[in-house]
Amino acid sequence: MKQIPKKNSVKTFGCRLNLLESELIEQSLDFSEKNILVVNTCAVTNEAEKQAKQYIRKISKDNPDLKIVATGCSVQTRPEEWSKMPEVYKIFGNTEKLKVETWKNLNNNRSSFTDIMKETETNPFFVPGFKERTRAFLQIQQGCDHRCTFCIIPFGRGNSRSVDIDSIINNAQKLIDYGHKEIVLTGVDITSWGKDLQNSPSLGFLVKNILKKVIGLKRLRLSSIDPAEIDYDLMDALSSEDKLMPHLHLSIQHGNDLILKRMKRRHLARDVERFVEQARKNRPGIVIGADLISGFPTETKEAHKSSLRLIRNLEICWGHIFPFSPRTGTPASKMPQIDIKVRKERAKELRIECKKNSSSWKKNQIGSFANVLMESENQGHCEHFSNVKSNVKLSKGSIHKLKITKIDNDYLVGNLQES
Repeated sequence: MKQIPKKNSVKTFGCRLNLLESELIEQSLDFSEKNILVVNTCAVTNEAEKQAKQYIRKISKDNPDLKIVATGCSVQTRPEEWSKMPEVYKIFGNTEKLKVETWKNLNNNRSSFTDIMKETETNPFFVPGFKERTRAFLQIQQGCDHRCTFCIIPFGRGNSRSVDIDSIINNAQKLIDYGHKEIVLTGVDITSWGKDLQNSPSLGFLVKNILKKVIGLKRLRLSSIDPAEIDYDLMDALSSEDKLMPHLHLSIQHGNDLILKRMKRRHLARDVERFVEQARKNRPGIVIGADLISGFPTETKEAHKSSLRLIRNLEICWGHIFPFSPRTGTPASKMPQIDIKVRKERAKELRIECKKNSSSWKKNQIGSFANVLMESENQGHCEHFSNVKSNVKLSKGSIHKLKITKIDNDYLVGNLQES
């Protein structure tokens, strides 16, 4: 089927931060320009890059007059490769894509990208509101100082830079004033927020200040965090702040200590267990999600079983699971590789284990009450980040109390409890 993109739009691949940055690009595009499509790429896996290139080739074939601009992490790490694609009109690096002037006069701007590792800017942009989304993403941090052996992202995003706390609180207030009820704190490595600021405040310190100072905020959620060390301010916020959602997504990656060391992660399996134990002690009923990689180089059957055990023992419900994808230039790409079929099969097993936990959790929700942020007239997300359908149509962006009555496929179904 022929694909016809919306005039002057952005196609996004990858993470929440890319979604946030795509919103900035779309709001910055000069609408006097015609037939512009920006593709915001991802470099996390080979598959992500492949999907972006396939999309560009298909959309260009269907729309030969379209001017396709490529940007994002894949472009930043492989500019020569992207500049050789005949379908691509121009390319811009990750620094350039966050400059409004890049998009205001696109035809007169040359393709450009700078050395992201020299970037020191901490607060390059702010999106004042999201037209199509009920939840607002707020960047608190950019880049990463860690060098996991499988990851290319630091070379696409640069070193870690924190947004100052006053800017974060001011921007959060603007998002609430725009009409958003839930804010999701996002970045590349949000656990490292504050380490480059005066007195090195913690993520938990930031969370407490947002909840205290932002007027009208109903819900605060965190994107993926690192379980390497326990942030006691964050744990205290979990126990004392109902507005901080009872849902944490952890960047775990594996359940085997030897593999974690070869990944150059900062934690071992027992550190994750302690982190989750403390989180559940402070917030009973909290739901855990996790990033996990299957088939990392040298992974044995027993090592894989360690990940399965970790999912079971920690009752991980929401799994963001990938078969290992070797990224050119990373140390892991030079290690002895596991057969791709084995990687995919093990990823499937990890997903099945997470599915068992999420199914069990959902069954236990029947008869309970959930406060649901509506993302359309009949469905939204509850505090624990599960999809919930309403028995009646409700206003998009509103929060309603529903009594959970049943499960429909992957959805909880609830009846409205308000008059």
